[in-house]
Amino acid sequence: MISDVVMRKHPHGKSRTGHGSGTQRPNRPAAGRPAVAPDRLVTALAAFGALLAAYLWLAPVFGGAPAFCTDGSDCDLIQASRFSQLLGLPVALWGLGLYLAIAVIAWRSPARLKRWRTLWALALIGVAVSAYLTLASAIELHAACPWCLLSLATIIAIFIAIVWRRPEVAPGGGWRNWLLSSAIGVAMVLTVLHVVHSGLLQGRTDPRLTALAAHLDRTGAKFYGASWCPTCTEQKRLFGTAADALPYVECSPRGRGGPVAMACISAGIDGYPTWIIRGQRYQEIIEPERLARLSGYLWRDPNQP
Repeated sequence: MISDVVMRKHPHGKSRTGHGSGTQRPNRPAAGRPAVAPDRLVTALAAFGALLAAYLWLAPVFGGAPAFCTDGSDCDLIQASRFSQLLGLPVALWGLGLYLAIAVIAWRSPARLKRWRTLWALALIGVAVSAYLTLASAIELHAACPWCLLSLATIIAIFIAIVWRRPEVAPGGGWRNWLLSSAIGVAMVLTVLHVVHSGLLQGRTDPRLTALAAHLDRTGAKFYGASWCPTCTEQKRLFGTAADALPYVECSPRGRGGPVAMACISAGIDGYPTWIIRGQRYQEIIEPERLARLSGYLWRDPNQP
């Protein structure tokens, strides 16, 4: 008697459909479509962050300045400081890359748990780095940039949205291990960031620069500056680790909003950096070679015997 369950055979003899045919193939999503619906909220927030970062990056490229970044403003001070650069690239460009990565993953990543874990990691690092740069600017430069605060608020909003909309199975393991590994990752990123910005990666002291700095001090030259002044930081950077030997006078010992040091008032200092060499005043960054000429120092070419 013929069974009422018809078994249709594959040309090679393997069963294709029917009851009792063994394992059943799982349904797969149509080609070119993600298995999980896009996270539209996170994508929208990341797109806004990307537009913001692109604006901050491209404005100086085309010779302008972002709005509210007038000369002498907090924004202008931060844009000119070392905190606006990371490994030779503008911080805004790094932010643009981060926001674009978050937007693409939130929109296209097909695995829900894997997507959530990746978005968590990226957003958490973004929050940590943005908070670090904001606090560093406030502490060292006594400045707060409205664009920086807006970017910080955006990445925090993204992180909150990711936490709030997490899958039920997230984080895919114990929360204790997940939070511990996240904290270790953030600590490593911030450590590298601090090392880069603190100048600890500078090479060995150039003996010529050390000798020049000692000569400037010995001949009565003075270098007037302020701790929050980005151009003063750039002047010191030209001397590397030998900057500690420069005849430097701090004009703002209590920070940007504090009183000017009496030594700077007596010298009539009205801008930073200001050099006084052999009675002549120079309000600019001066290359070491020119400092040698102005101070009468015999600069030896290291390529000459």
